[in-house]
Amino acid sequence: MTGATVLQAETVAIATSNDVVVVRQRVRALALQVGLSLVDQTKIVTAASELGRNTLEHGLGGQVEVSLVTNGPRRGIRLSFQDTGPGIADLELALRDGYTSAKGMGLGLSGSKRLMHEFAIDSTLGKGTTVTVTRWK
Repeated sequence: MTGATVLQAETVAIATSNDVVVVRQRVRALALQVGLSLVDQTKIVTAASELGRNTLEHGLGGQVEVSLVTNGPRRGIRLSFQDTGPGIADLELALRDGYTSAKGMGLGLSGSKRLMHEFAIDSTLGKGTTVTVTRWK
């Protein structure tokens, strides 16, 4: 991730499917505040929904830090999803289009990566996963 400066941040717990809805609402509100286009709003809200669902279903719950960031004249939104679940055994496989470990379409991680400008993932078996993404205006 770039050396961005955080202007404001909020943490949202993800323990139920309703929490994923709250995450989407908070991300959309911040996207409006930043002035993202409707297309960019849709991209970041879609990624937030997929990553929030992954945090809940595969990570057994966790949290997301939603941040307004700047890097020079650029403004954007950074989302950092964290869980203490089982971790991902094979990151390369999990990032492949079409891969699914559950009943989904297999577009969560790979699709989220394509929708965002920056994407980083760290996962340790038995300790959990952190996925951090950024979308710039």
